Amino acid sequence: MEEVFIHPTAVVDEGAEIGAGTKIWHFAHIMGGAGIGPCCNIGQNVMIASGVRLGRNVKVQNNVSVYAGVTCDDDVFLGPSCVFTNVKNPRSAVPRRSEYLPTHVGRGATVGANATVLCGVRIGEYAFVGAGAVVTGDVAPYALVVGTPARQTGWMSPCGHRLEFDGEGVAMCPQSGKRYVLREDGVHETD
Repeated sequence: MEEVFIHPTAVVDEGAEIGAGTKIWHFAHIMGGAGIGPCCNIGQNVMIASGVRLGRNVKVQNNVSVYAGVTCDDDVFLGPSCVFTNVKNPRSAVPRRSEYLPTHVGRGATVGANATVLCGVRIGEYAFVGAGAVVTGDVAPYALVVGTPARQTGWMSPCGHRLEFDGEGVAMCPQSGKRYVLREDGVHETD
């Protein structure tokens, strides 16, 4: 079993669950009640709040705060300085801890550098949120979204390549060689 690595400057509160093989780097803070799966990489100056759940092999790049209510499935990539919120209408003088909205990031999805994800949304598996995007609504599986507010501009493969569909709605990932079909309900891998 791989050991957990925790840099001496990182703070891991009592009650945090850290999976085997996970690495936690400089100045990170993992709060009690957070759950981090095996083989994750938690970058410098990252904060993981109580109640957050990260799956296996999640990569959290530098300067990311993952607030209560966020869950990430396996193989999620959170780019440098991306932002999650957990309250729709925050006010310093109005307590809203009971109003946190859940945010879910599906398996293999990417949230690009400096992107902002507003609370209460679902980002589908293998979706790709471009750098600097502001996600205000759900993102379909395999969707590529960019801009402010984020709008879908295409589809991505699990390997992170843009899928170019032909006239019959079929595309091939240039890296894996796997084929995908575009239907009314989204993208599906074919045999």
